[in-house]
Amino acid sequence: MSFSFTSKQLQAQVVMAGSATHCMLYGGSRSGKTFLHIRNIVTRALKAAGSHHAILRFRFNHLKASVILGTFPKVMKLCFPNVVWNLNKTDWYVTLPNMSEIWFGGLDDKERTEKILGQEYSTLLFNESSQIPKAARDTAITRLAELATTVMMIDGEEVEGTLTPRAFYDCNPPNKNHWTYLEFIKKVDPESRRPLANPDDYVWFKMNPEDNAANLTPGYLQTLGNLSARMRKRFRDGEFADATPNALFTDETIDKWRCIDGEVPEFVRVIVGVDPSGADDKGAKDANPDADAIGTVVGGLGVDGKAYLLEDITVRAGPAIWGKNATNAYERHEADAVVAEANYGGAMVKFVIQTARKGTPVKMVTASRGKHVRAEPFSALYEQGKVVHVGVFQDLEDEITAFSTTGYTGPNSPNRADAWFWVLAELFPGIVAGPKDEAKRERVQHEENAWLG
Repeated sequence: MSFSFTSKQLQAQVVMAGSATHCMLYGGSRSGKTFLHIRNIVTRALKAAGSHHAILRFRFNHLKASVILGTFPKVMKLCFPNVVWNLNKTDWYVTLPNMSEIWFGGLDDKERTEKILGQEYSTLLFNESSQIPKAARDTAITRLAELATTVMMIDGEEVEGTLTPRAFYDCNPPNKNHWTYLEFIKKVDPESRRPLANPDDYVWFKMNPEDNAANLTPGYLQTLGNLSARMRKRFRDGEFADATPNALFTDETIDKWRCIDGEVPEFVRVIVGVDPSGADDKGAKDANPDADAIGTVVGGLGVDGKAYLLEDITVRAGPAIWGKNATNAYERHEADAVVAEANYGGAMVKFVIQTARKGTPVKMVTASRGKHVRAEPFSALYEQGKVVHVGVFQDLEDEITAFSTTGYTGPNSPNRADAWFWVLAELFPGIVAGPKDEAKRERVQHEENAWLG
């Protein structure tokens, strides 16, 4: 199998062959953006003996899984089959036959970042730049200062030149408040919002999965088509999302800390969260399609002090089914308790859970504040990397990204998000403590006593 450019990649090459220092490829998932950037980096490294180049991402383990063990070897096999390369797995860099080096780094590791940025580079690639803070990019860009020498044969004579420093970027587009959109598309400084002094130094090109269809597995485009509207816009259509004013949670923050390698720590506590509604006792297949789903989510607190979202098993069903659904999850994850909202009838909820599985520990919580107010404390946890999604939870993520400081902007009730917030509140009780509503607690207790006799 040999490499050949797609039509879109050839167009992208024309853009990147210009004089601009900063070149961004953005668009949908698996459109060939990172592949093309890495091919160009290797080409540049082979042109300038002894030159240095770096491929950076916010988290090193993400870079290792997707690039070091994935895209980079594929590029070398298809595009440079006769080039021998060696990967140093201690310091994580590749050495080419002409002694050029390509380094790999995660900007979330301060010690490693300082080591990598201790030398100068001819090329920097900011992989998945939507996850990289602007301050980290700005620090790294100060090392784009290597004057590497190239040698070309012209009319039988060696002619020396220099390799023009370049910064490459790729991303699935975030929202329009992100620095990538402001710098490359709007051509303004992300902080001052004033026009860039050198707008021509920032160029971009859009590439989408359909442009790379020949290199995709059958059915992949259909898989993207089945995503929610929000995720289709980003991962299939490659469009920047309209920014939710005062959003509490963003896609790039969730992606930044997402666990993609399946490695999670031991858990000190596991909780199943349930957000019940007034659904009748029918199966999910026969239930009223307009009825609210019963948000059911599993999360654990790791020994590292982080909360991990493990499962979203939300169902639209009556008590007999959603009760069994929750208790099955309790057993499957060897959980410590089921936490549920009491507003729809605390005693009934507890009765449903303990009927489905006798003796299941149930803790009832009362929603005494508005939805967006309850969500606010967890926004900071996401920003700090204290909350990790183990996999992709499309429907739940659609809900939490619709929360803002002014309210919930989603189309339907955020049952999945509410169930997840009950889990987080139980795992991090200290950050959600607020004034106690004694009267409401007494009403809930009275209801339980009446129900249970």
